[in-house]
Amino acid sequence: MELSSKWNRRSFLGTLGAIVGAVIAPTRLFAGKKVAATVAAGSAKLSGLGETGNPYEELGVPTVINAEGTMTVLGGSLPRPEIEIVMAQAGKHFVSIAELEVAAGKRIVEMLKLPDGYSAIVTSGAAAAIQSGLAGILTGNNETFIKQLPDLTDLKSEVIIQKSHRNPFDHQLRATGIKLVVIETRDELQAAINDRTAMMHFSYFANNVGQIKDEEWLKIAQENKIPTLIDAAADTPPVSNLSKHAQMGYDLITFSGGKAIRGPQCAGMLLGKKDMVANALLNNSPHEDTLGRSQKVGKEEILGMVKALELYLNEDHDALWKEWQGRLETISGQVTKIPGVSTEYFVPDIANHVPHMEIKWESKISLTPQEASELLRKGNPSISMSPGEGKPGLEMNSFMLQPGEDKIIAQQLVKLFREHSA
Repeated sequence: MELSSKWNRRSFLGTLGAIVGAVIAPTRLFAGKKVAATVAAGSAKLSGLGETGNPYEELGVPTVINAEGTMTVLGGSLPRPEIEIVMAQAGKHFVSIAELEVAAGKRIVEMLKLPDGYSAIVTSGAAAAIQSGLAGILTGNNETFIKQLPDLTDLKSEVIIQKSHRNPFDHQLRATGIKLVVIETRDELQAAINDRTAMMHFSYFANNVGQIKDEEWLKIAQENKIPTLIDAAADTPPVSNLSKHAQMGYDLITFSGGKAIRGPQCAGMLLGKKDMVANALLNNSPHEDTLGRSQKVGKEEILGMVKALELYLNEDHDALWKEWQGRLETISGQVTKIPGVSTEYFVPDIANHVPHMEIKWESKISLTPQEASELLRKGNPSISMSPGEGKPGLEMNSFMLQPGEDKIIAQQLVKLFREHSA
């Protein structure tokens, strides 16, 4: 065991002191020698892996044209070159991760103009933020409780969630040892609240399908003095969502960093009340003997996340929206020349709130949406496009496409439809 990282009473209190003290004493987030911005990450000549410029193909893994969006299974999004530079700079130094988290959080709060009393940390994705956020609510800053999770002896043990808000990421809630109390109506919610209730969880992407909406959920929680966590992982754009939930008064808010913000794929953010965020960090890496120790986020990812947010907030989002819509129109203009093929544009209300397009065809084209999706994925180049969820066609968005890929998609779709036309 590395003695310097062993978590004893002194190191625990030292970290706790750093978290509290950094709120008062400013930390030099970007201290260190300057590295010329012209030296981009990956510019050095390599031998072995990476010498061709495409290490994926060297390993026999084909790259994919991504028409599905910021899917973790496809690698999320592509970071901007400036982020690669900052991450390369970060890799040249050692630093206290706990102090860096506090300093990065301070910068995030400033950029987002969060209310007084709010803080932030960078996590290894939104799922990690969910788990560590709840862990901090359960344990507070009690070292014994932090070490014993998921054993909830002497701790509150229930989290209330709407049935329509359940999804694969409530596994992160259950990993803390809690029991999910599933409700549907306001009366059921009121009946479920008791002295074992640790938190009320809300999935923002399901706001339109649950009987209890975000404002009422928060109001009931506040009336009963119960902490709230809202999962907003994929809820940018719009940019306003980054501060919306904190302005409403939610105690903890989670965001993915590797989606529309285009930060490191293994990064996310936990925003919230200062004490709760501080306790979440105590339950997380770099600390040993914690539930979140496996959810390591490195110094490079922390700085990359801060830089990504800085760039994202300064983008021309109206221009980007027009660009994304224009790509869809390019594809639509070609595929609708095939008899029986039609397209329709739509924008999801919440989560991946960007221009989408549904591509439909008549029976004269002998393909099911699933078959079309599989053939596109197996093609060269490989194109990832999903069968429409509950819709009779293919579904795509264009905000993760690279320049020129809209034309490639149009060509491949036209070829596919022609080959299977009666």
